[in-house]
Amino acid sequence: MFAALTAASLLAGCGAARQDAHEPAGTYAMEVAHASFPVLQTVARPATMALVIRNSGAQAAPNVAVTVDSFSYHSNYPELASASRPIWVIERGPGAVARPPVETQEVSQPGSGQTAYVGTWALGRLAPGGTRTFIWRVVPVKAGIYTVHYIVAAGLAGKAKARTPSGAPVVGRFRVAIAGAPPPTYVDPSTGKVRVGVYPSVPPSIKP
Repeated sequence: MFAALTAASLLAGCGAARQDAHEPAGTYAMEVAHASFPVLQTVARPATMALVIRNSGAQAAPNVAVTVDSFSYHSNYPELASASRPIWVIERGPGAVARPPVETQEVSQPGSGQTAYVGTWALGRLAPGGTRTFIWRVVPVKAGIYTVHYIVAAGLAGKAKARTPSGAPVVGRFRVAIAGAPPPTYVDPSTGKVRVGVYPSVPPSIKP
């Protein structure tokens, strides 16, 4: 299912110049050098998802990209303007931010890594041995337990493929619990330090 979603996202560009022009076909050895996203989160409290992608091969990747399929969910509620509803609102995506961002009041900073493809961000050519850091600053808006999937590509057209040294697709996931309320805090009488209590409404299986 994830593969189907990824394929659909890569074909969903609209209203922009072709981003697959002159993309070379080939397989590029790449790996995820670092991946982080808080396991426990709370509605309305910002969180950061980060991926560091390394080119472990001998060829430069044309345009390293990451597709995320799980920042939203599909709702069947009647008369919605869009059936796609957010689990996380993206405050800022990967890539540099223009300064000044706009002439009027800044509302959000999407980052320069946006593409015409749904749920896909690209950060350009990646030399052999080099790394590129993708950072999403998000705000959870829907309580529950979710699995966030991501897949790495070496280009946007599907011709430049990213593979691990063993030949497998470069993919990963995070299992995340979003609580509807923050955990209680208290002062430890023996140390005077503020301690964080148990997150409410989070199953024991996902608690650290």
